[in-house]
Amino acid sequence: MFCHFILGTIFPAPNFNPIMDAQMLGGALQGFDCDKDLLIDILTKRCNAQRLMIAEAYQSMYGRNLVEDLKEQLSSHFKEVMVGLMYPPPSFDAHELWHAMKGAGTDENCLIDILASRTNGEIFQMREAYCLRKKISGTREEGYTNPAMAAQDAMVLWEACQQKTGEHKTMLQVILCNKSYQQLWLVFQEFQNISGQDVVDAINDCYDGYFKELLVAIVLCVRDKPAYFAYRLYSAIHDFGFHNKTVIRILIARSEIDLLTIRKCYKERYGKSLFHDIKVSLLLFETEIKAFI
Repeated sequence: MFCHFILGTIFPAPNFNPIMDAQMLGGALQGFDCDKDLLIDILTKRCNAQRLMIAEAYQSMYGRNLVEDLKEQLSSHFKEVMVGLMYPPPSFDAHELWHAMKGAGTDENCLIDILASRTNGEIFQMREAYCLRKKISGTREEGYTNPAMAAQDAMVLWEACQQKTGEHKTMLQVILCNKSYQQLWLVFQEFQNISGQDVVDAINDCYDGYFKELLVAIVLCVRDKPAYFAYRLYSAIHDFGFHNKTVIRILIARSEIDLLTIRKCYKERYGKSLFHDIKVSLLLFETEIKAFI
């Protein structure tokens, strides 16, 4: 069930002047003690397109790259948030994927969050930003529904959960990764009719590991994407310690899309505001996220 209208928390600033903003940022970044409040007031009160215009004005005015100056002058979580805000959405996703896959370990949850929730068009743009043409593909149908095919696909899903062979596993992936969200909504209803079981419960019973988590994430995003991200934020805040990278990634990525809706879903589901839970879990993080929520 979808909750509320889909709304973000950051909107284009009225009476926008990129030259004036660039000048104020230049002043805020001078010296040893930069004006963090001014950085927050400017960068979190402008939409991404406006922030990119500010960066261009900053380059022309000072002959320096704004992102590099932010990296040099800031530190810790504050730097991650401010720098993250300066990436166009596809580049930010690509940046997060690169960091998730570099080095000895892989942050599978980051990969799942991004690849399970982005639209076909977003994945195409992300792929161009990352140049991983063999590792990221956008093949999901858009807006297509076929009730007769939904019943057939539901049967395939049911068989895949029962048989669990490599071939059935592949067919399950093809359906969940290629069918449109609208079509999958019908498929999940047919699955319930055929099996008498919710598709998430069936996946949890039949598979394990990150493959299971990816499949479940796709189902949850199909059903209610803001609710999925509310759940991911709750997990990042409460499960096994505060996972700040997940919180930062979701707040930035969803700020102009559905963060306000995510916030409302969080309060309805968990009884406390997102800001309250972050503040209690990590008081030092309050300054960086208060402007978002």
